Amino acid sequence: MKKLLITLLFAPLLAMASGPELHLDKAPDRAGDNAALQNGAKLFINYCLNCHSASYMRYNRLQDIGLSDQQIKDNLLFTADKVGELMRISMQREDAKVWFGAAPPDLTVIARARASEFGSGADWLYTYLRTFYRDPSRPTGWNNVVFENVGMPHVLWELQGEQVMGEDHKLKLEKPGKLTPQEYDAAVADLVGYLQFMGEPVGEFRKKLGVIVLIALAGLFVLTYALKREYWKDVH
Repeated sequence: MKKLLITLLFAPLLAMASGPELHLDKAPDRAGDNAALQNGAKLFINYCLNCHSASYMRYNRLQDIGLSDQQIKDNLLFTADKVGELMRISMQREDAKVWFGAAPPDLTVIARARASEFGSGADWLYTYLRTFYRDPSRPTGWNNVVFENVGMPHVLWELQGEQVMGEDHKLKLEKPGKLTPQEYDAAVADLVGYLQFMGEPVGEFRKKLGVIVLIALAGLFVLTYALKREYWKDVH
């Protein structure tokens, strides 16, 4: 009975360890860089919001990265009429299942959902968006190193170009895109940074508030300790 309980206790860890190891590249940190986050928002709305929704995110949250209502209306408001509306798409889930085999997931918290023992959700997305390659055997003509036999086509191929898998099992850029590899990596980092922001728009405020709270608690500890010594000095 004891062995059975131990086995059940460690079963989830054993299940994770039994899977193939996933090598993820570290995603650059774009937190607090409004220019990068604005570029990431532009990429997301132009390339991702056609099929993927962000139905828990409102356009007016883009004000948190330095955009005005007018800038949002003029440049980014393509799927709604008002900046207070949610980032939804017109495609129905039933239609998406017929066209793609499965409905594209909502991306509001994808940067948090993809976290694993191999790295953060941002690392997964950063690696995933940079490792598409041509595969004639797939219905879309594309495959991916991180997500094998993925159903999603490479929507950023015009920017990156076309990669192929070499005989040495390494990716090679066969046809250059509009951006150099360095520029494309930077653009993907901006996009991933925006996806992280979208998953927790108040993330930076939370971190700053946490520091303030810890400082306040440290000060309170000093005062409490001094009060304790004052109360107990006559007891001894």
